[in-house]
Amino acid sequence: MYSSAPQTTQPIRVMLVDDQRLVRGGLSMLVNSQPDLQVVMEADDGLAAIDVFDRMVSEGQAPQVILMDVRMPHCDGLEAARRILERDGEREVSEDERVRIIMLTTFDIDEYVYSAVRAGASGFLLKDTPPEQLLEAIRTVHRGDAVIAPSATRRLLEHMIPVLDSPAPAAPVVPTAPAAESVPVTSPATGSELPKATFIPAEHASFETVQDYPHRELIEQLSPREFEVLGLIARGLSNAEITRELVLSEATVKTHVSHVLAKLGARDRVQAVIMAYEAGIAH
Repeated sequence: MYSSAPQTTQPIRVMLVDDQRLVRGGLSMLVNSQPDLQVVMEADDGLAAIDVFDRMVSEGQAPQVILMDVRMPHCDGLEAARRILERDGEREVSEDERVRIIMLTTFDIDEYVYSAVRAGASGFLLKDTPPEQLLEAIRTVHRGDAVIAPSATRRLLEHMIPVLDSPAPAAPVVPTAPAAESVPVTSPATGSELPKATFIPAEHASFETVQDYPHRELIEQLSPREFEVLGLIARGLSNAEITRELVLSEATVKTHVSHVLAKLGARDRVQAVIMAYEAGIAH
């Protein structure tokens, strides 16, 4: 029997989207075996998922987590996820009620991973993921964090590394800053080292000499401390590690992280990291 989290509130509402009835049935039994999780609706393709989501929103019972297959007829999971998250962004609800989407696939294909994250998905897992890890992933994304299959984590980062290595005249300029300490980014699956990422501290970053760069208006909303927190997120630090790095309370760090995500319009930490890389403030 799979371990379950203690139930202190209403169960997390889960929706299943897969064109194979057998897969939906297995996922439904697994999810409903947990007292803190409940399958509230199913759909067999992307278009149906969008329609079902709209109906559940109108009824005040929108799912909080969607397990979405990537490859389906009529409308694939990536497009369905993008359209559902667009609709969700228009709702005036608390963060707990925001829908989070975990993409599930049999195929460990690079383009699926990157497209899923860019579409706004909070997770990307293979269908052979151990059941206990899938259950924990649902809880994790509901908390606002992201989950990516270990086999895909390295390749996702490698998709972003060229952004860091390419000349970017529109990136923030740091004319006199001393070099910050480089932090190796490692893959959970292999532990092998990737190219090192360095974050430009807020006190050294200068945006006045550039005309434009990706996400400029959003990033300029960050306070110096929030900018620093974004950098530590980009280095892969957890809240506990950021707490030690900045000598702050964990509650304060959580507040800063929430403010960073809100100001950037990022659904989770992965989205924030990609925005930092694309803006050239992590390299």
